[in-house]
Amino acid sequence: MTVSWRTAVLADRHRALGSKLEDWSGMPTAWTYDKDMAAEHVAIRTKAGLMDVSGLKKIHMVGPHALAVLDYITTRDVSKITPGRSVYACMLNDRGLFTDDCIIYRTGPNAWMLVHGSGSGHEEVVKQSMGRNCAVLFDDDLQDLSLQGPLAVDFLAKYVPGIRDLKYFHHMQTTLFGVPVMISRTGYTGERGYELFVRGQDAAKVWDTIVAEGAEMGIIPCCFSVLDMLRVESYLLFYPYDNSQMYPFADQPPGDTLWELGLDFTVSPGKTGFRGAEEHYRLKGKERFRIFGMLIEADGPADLGDEVWADSKKVGVITCPCYSTLTGKSMAIARLDVDKAVQGTPLEVRGKSLSAKAIAHTLPFDDPEKKKRTALG
Repeated sequence: MTVSWRTAVLADRHRALGSKLEDWSGMPTAWTYDKDMAAEHVAIRTKAGLMDVSGLKKIHMVGPHALAVLDYITTRDVSKITPGRSVYACMLNDRGLFTDDCIIYRTGPNAWMLVHGSGSGHEEVVKQSMGRNCAVLFDDDLQDLSLQGPLAVDFLAKYVPGIRDLKYFHHMQTTLFGVPVMISRTGYTGERGYELFVRGQDAAKVWDTIVAEGAEMGIIPCCFSVLDMLRVESYLLFYPYDNSQMYPFADQPPGDTLWELGLDFTVSPGKTGFRGAEEHYRLKGKERFRIFGMLIEADGPADLGDEVWADSKKVGVITCPCYSTLTGKSMAIARLDVDKAVQGTPLEVRGKSLSAKAIAHTLPFDDPEKKKRTALG
């Protein structure tokens, strides 16, 4: 059993909803509640849901050398990020292989916040900041409450002036229910949503008020695992669950290229000099697989790790499945052989509980033009 070393500020709220608070990234996390997860999925897609994603790690970086540190350890040209804006980025090792992803927030001229998951982001920041004019603070008091769904903006507009004008990947310092918050137009659902960064001492007030005041709009608390359903539809990867760290190759150490994962877009055009840059560019065209979608002929989801077959041989593995009661579709993110990662390619799922025909399908399944998450007004 994994021992959690971080404190879940809202633990009593999650237990009251039926969660056993299983570990993620050192944080007791509400993986499930005592209710139908499909209903939570429907709420986020049609109304809104509130999730506690405080297991994400928050690192403040302050000082004139912070920009140089971020420029080296991430794939983005961070000099183009102005205060009030943020960007999604990846981190690589010296072999040019993916080790973590993150969102970089610029909170001031020489002030930044990096939010990442269970990869090596924290270690990289500390290592590269040593001996430089860059203070690093791991902030486990700052909670991250994610309000996601088409009605999220309507709810927040009652309390936060100007929230309708906040653009995708922008953030604002404001107050909510009388307490200081940073509201970011980001999320992990593919919907229009907001992350509310709030002090630990204020988290219960913000959570309780949203749950109470949002109930008449159909806003409900949602568990962490519902994100798997949403991310399959919206092509959002989750390290290490979609990576070779989870599904290793028999003759190779773990590690995947951005070309294989479809994350090469996170490299700013023309950028060089970041960690693993030369190897990253050298590995283009040498993909062993591609992350791709699958549409499965089934009335329920496949299982994690189910094998994918074609032409009488194994050609991939399902890394994250989902079944949507809204669309009646069984979908999955999968690691497929390069020649099979083509729209419409006939495939077969061979699992312990499911055997079904399928086709390769481009990602994302939901809102491929990303109009929902980028909408204004």
